[in-house]
Amino acid sequence: MKRRILLAVMVVLAMAGFIISGCARETVNNSWPRIERTKKVVIGLDDTFVPMGFRQKNGQLAGYDIDLAKAVFKRYGIKADFQTIDWSMKETELKNQTIDLIWNGYSVTPERKEKVAFSDNYLINHQILVTKTKSQINSLQDMKGKTLGVQTGSSGAFDLDAQPKILKNMIANKTPILYDTFNDAFIDLDAGRIQGILMDEVYARYYIAHKADPSSYHIVSDPFPPEDFAVGMRKSDHVLRGKINAGLKALKADGTIAKLQKKWFGKVED
Repeated sequence: MKRRILLAVMVVLAMAGFIISGCARETVNNSWPRIERTKKVVIGLDDTFVPMGFRQKNGQLAGYDIDLAKAVFKRYGIKADFQTIDWSMKETELKNQTIDLIWNGYSVTPERKEKVAFSDNYLINHQILVTKTKSQINSLQDMKGKTLGVQTGSSGAFDLDAQPKILKNMIANKTPILYDTFNDAFIDLDAGRIQGILMDEVYARYYIAHKADPSSYHIVSDPFPPEDFAVGMRKSDHVLRGKINAGLKALKADGTIAKLQKKWFGKVED
């Protein structure tokens, strides 16, 4: 009798565990019901990445991606809640469900595709080398033996490692200086502690245009392939991905995306 009772208890516990794990798995696999119920989606970003997502002098968030995300979720009556994260930990934050999306000039790469699902592409970006004009560094070859800065976890850092013959093998110690933000990298560039920054063109051109003396900086194009910006999410979030793609398509059709590109970049991408 005791054996039968014990067996029955084990079966009940096993069933309960299955039900609980099934519920948890459902929550993980599909965030949309929660987002739709709470009317809030949490978006992770590096709040120093102008002009995609950054804090103005008054502390308010602004930028192309901020406006675009708000416009997409407004169509569904959802509030976009932006959360500043350590950019080098973005995929971990997403996996741990601290955030629902990575939406901040997030480039599509083969390595990232292994970890996250991407929305449709919405913007094309390039990596460029930023130097000081007085340094007379006018080509990648001129960086031989010089010190290069990149942001930790950035597309520039990825390209540098993926194709070391293009630039990495030429720089001092064949190793770049890593920075948490591009702001920190520019401080060291201005001080002469580094001689170049490999970074996103959208950030560089906006940042330089708003400096007191834009002519003191020089931009060198590089042969790294162009990048597509897209929204990153958990691979299980098929419904959320569909909602974002539908929103992006609608905003392109009604001219909203063109207006935002004109506002933040002064031009409309093809």
